[in-house]
Amino acid sequence: MSVYTPVTAEELEAWLTRYAVGGLVSQAPIATGIENTNYFVTTTSGRYVLTLYERLPANELPFYLNLMAHLASAGVECPAPIRDRTGTLFGTLNGKPASLVTRVDGAPVESPDAVHCAAVGAALGRLHVASATYRARLTNRRGPSWWRQAARAVRPFITSAQNELLASELKSLTGFAKVRLPRGAIHGDLFCDNVLFVGEKVSGIIDFGFAATDALAYDLAITVNDWCIDESGSGALAPGLVAALASAYDAVRPLTADERAQWSALLRAAALRFWLSRLYDLHLPRPGELVHAHDPAHFERILRHRIDDRVPLPEPSRGATGLESGA
Repeated sequence: MSVYTPVTAEELEAWLTRYAVGGLVSQAPIATGIENTNYFVTTTSGRYVLTLYERLPANELPFYLNLMAHLASAGVECPAPIRDRTGTLFGTLNGKPASLVTRVDGAPVESPDAVHCAAVGAALGRLHVASATYRARLTNRRGPSWWRQAARAVRPFITSAQNELLASELKSLTGFAKVRLPRGAIHGDLFCDNVLFVGEKVSGIIDFGFAATDALAYDLAITVNDWCIDESGSGALAPGLVAALASAYDAVRPLTADERAQWSALLRAAALRFWLSRLYDLHLPRPGELVHAHDPAHFERILRHRIDDRVPLPEPSRGATGLESGA
């Protein structure tokens, strides 16, 4: 995403000899986002995306990359990691863990309509169904314990009213992580810019850097909070878009009664998590050549709306109860 670790053509060409992907033709930095260093890479045999992981420790990478490989093999629309000549999914480039994945055709949709939302809901449902057979586990590093840590770090930079909101929500969501809901591998960041479309069909789900083991419905709430905003700019949900996305999801992986009962809390938790991460990245940034910090005010508005508004989920599409709850 932002370029924190520059890679020259000579350095990349030498690194690519680890892989059976041909010689380097071109590379181009991907300037959007805030977490990792990414490049588009074209070789004589194909098109790829190179990622240098700036924050993720190498011992966590197998979870993300094996998850992507698992999902791709199950037919989920996502890039497939490339194994090097020894069968390894990642190596080290300029001192950072690095991986190479296939580049997926398509482009993000900036202003999704109900058709796009339904396509994303169904794709997320397929992802969650496929992840049910993925046995690796990884604690969500942006979960409630991180919320409390980040809140302490950003408090000196925000207003008294924002501090009150932050304290109130942290108190309200105390014990949130202990609620027993169906769990599995989630994407954790399925925003509009992390889904590629060709026409009205999802062609690729990208950027698994926040994948973790967590509540599946929390992943749905994260997605709804970004895809289903109305056009007013206030952060309010558009009920028609929520219905389109959640109904399509529910048709693939039916939501349980417990998930439905926790829906409001899940939306608030998802809003709080991204408000905090944007505050943190704005006020405590890391140096980088190309840095794009998202405006935290957007998710503050979303959080305030989720506290006051009650946009219900659509009625169940069928009688199944979904996956079993688990720790």
